[in-house]
Amino acid sequence: MRLEGKQIIAADRATVWAALNDPEVLKACMPGCQSFDAVGENRFETVIKQKVGPVSATFKSQVDLLDVNPPNSYRIVGEGKGGAAGFAKGEADVSLADAPGGTELSYGVEVKMGGKIAQLGSRLIDGFARKLADQFFGAFKAQVEGPDAAPVEAAPPSPAAPETARAPQPVVEPVAAPATPGAASAEAGPQKLSWWKRLLKRLFG
Repeated sequence: MRLEGKQIIAADRATVWAALNDPEVLKACMPGCQSFDAVGENRFETVIKQKVGPVSATFKSQVDLLDVNPPNSYRIVGEGKGGAAGFAKGEADVSLADAPGGTELSYGVEVKMGGKIAQLGSRLIDGFARKLADQFFGAFKAQVEGPDAAPVEAAPPSPAAPETARAPQPVVEPVAAPATPGAASAEAGPQKLSWWKRLLKRLFG
């Protein structure tokens, strides 16, 4: 079966290309890889332990980088033998292109298995191959980009501004309205009349 995919890596093309040719990076990205040793120019020997369904096997493989076109593309080809479990062959065409935000990595992967593993059925093998490809290229992206930046903590809410103290309001005492002259005369009128009545009564008995 053939699997295809692509992803954007937040790094320039030269950095991504260097990682694609770094044995330590490739070893870290291959699930179950126990060793990945250079034995010649663009040739490596690997030991990979995997479990496909109920079958576990340790594959001793030879990996070659072919059609190398730096820093644009290459083809990685591998074949491993897992003893009684069978064998596995695979190759991947990998290409790089500049893209907004970094480098676009595109890949096409083909996987073939034989022996006892092949008896598990194409559905199980295809699912295993897809999972392996996703894990490898996902791990490669993480290796190149490095650990994610620590999330920015939200700023703590600003303390509420203290309520401004209100200045004491002056107490306004009610002021009695001045009496009008008319009102004063009206009040004095009856008093004056009563005084004259008393005087006249004394004089004229």
